[in-house]
Amino acid sequence: MGPVAIKLCFVQGLPCVRARVTSWGRAITSHHGAETGAIDTAEFRHTLGHFVTGVTVVSYAPADGSEFRGTTVNSFTSVSLEPPLVLVSLSKTSRSSAAIKPGFPYAVNVLHHGQRDLAMHFAGRPKPETRVDWEVRAGVPHLAEAGAFFRCVARDVHDAGDHVLVVGLVEEFQAHGHPPLLFYRGTFEHLRDAAAEPDADREFYFDFPELW
Repeated sequence: MGPVAIKLCFVQGLPCVRARVTSWGRAITSHHGAETGAIDTAEFRHTLGHFVTGVTVVSYAPADGSEFRGTTVNSFTSVSLEPPLVLVSLSKTSRSSAAIKPGFPYAVNVLHHGQRDLAMHFAGRPKPETRVDWEVRAGVPHLAEAGAFFRCVARDVHDAGDHVLVVGLVEEFQAHGHPPLLFYRGTFEHLRDAAAEPDADREFYFDFPELW
């Protein structure tokens, strides 16, 4: 199987997507305008997986004072620079979505390429040998040695289908420059040449309004 070539087309005046296999991968086709219940959710998820993301752990201290908790999330994005806002999407079936309400403090930990075990741990597949080291800032737990972290207070929580969208006001952040852990097409990846290529040899773009 090969890479998927995708193009926009029109069927009876309605836009659709056509895909064909080249040398790896598989074709996925969905016609725009189909009833929601007619969409294959597994195929939809596979198609979303073609958008490579980083991997984060949303961590917090439960209100009942029990042990610190976290959940692995790859649906994380920046929202605003002024004020500094970020967004995470949490499944309604997760404990984190039940805990994080407007005004609730939490942290978003960006995992580096050496923290796949933590991603699996907080995704519900822990291994006995996995060690979780916490640091606490302003009462909010975050993962020690994560690639970056954002300490937030939930500003708005929006209902969105089977998820909730949590918009957080960032109160503190820190980054260490480690190559990130990535998630692509259902598996963990990393930037294989990130450490080998010095910053001086790269071209950086900091002036695009929608590329952060």
